[in-house]
Amino acid sequence: MAEQDAKAIHDGAGHRARLRQKLADSGGDALHDHELVEYLLALAIPRRDTKPLAKELLRTFGGIGGLMTADWQAIARVPGMGDTSVAAIKIVQATALRMLRNEVAARPVLGSWQALLDYLRADMAWLGVERVRVLHLNSRNMLIRDDHMGDGSIDQAAIYTREVIRRAIDFGSAALILVHNHPSGSPEPSRQDIDITRQIIDAGKRLGISVHDHIIIGAQGHVSLRAKGLL
Repeated sequence: MAEQDAKAIHDGAGHRARLRQKLADSGGDALHDHELVEYLLALAIPRRDTKPLAKELLRTFGGIGGLMTADWQAIARVPGMGDTSVAAIKIVQATALRMLRNEVAARPVLGSWQALLDYLRADMAWLGVERVRVLHLNSRNMLIRDDHMGDGSIDQAAIYTREVIRRAIDFGSAALILVHNHPSGSPEPSRQDIDITRQIIDAGKRLGISVHDHIIIGAQGHVSLRAKGLL
């Protein structure tokens, strides 16, 4: 039994060395999704074959996007995942989001629209519940606050006109971009999405606060209500 264990450890070390060399020679694009997750987990669980666990995680969460955006408790429920291995996944997500958010914050938002969409998609596209956030901009359209208003259920999250405007006043915002996701994957707006956006626009006008857009994020893409002519 000891010989079998030693052989498994030796084989695993050799496999990881091959993955590491592939990464060094050709970059991350040379690795499959399960190999990226496998190698990441190997850093947290060095004496275990992490390939089966990596494949199970991707199956459970529907791919690497779903895995990275899943909450801590959901990942921890997968057999074989402890706090150290969950932390490895969440620190990668946090690092990626920090990098993308810094890109958004560095320039006027309206002039770096793709960077904004990349950030929002990474954070929200694969969430299992609806999340509402409001991006607060100053008079130069620089991001001054990325305000996470709250999470809801699988198909609904509350957004209140009075609360959005109150917070805009508190932050001294000149303009807003409303954002939420659709866990169904389709970013097509509902009648309720359109109505609440128009209510917030009307309330903001009276106080000199503009609403540039309402962006809906889904795994299948995004929709800008402004671009669709709905505002």
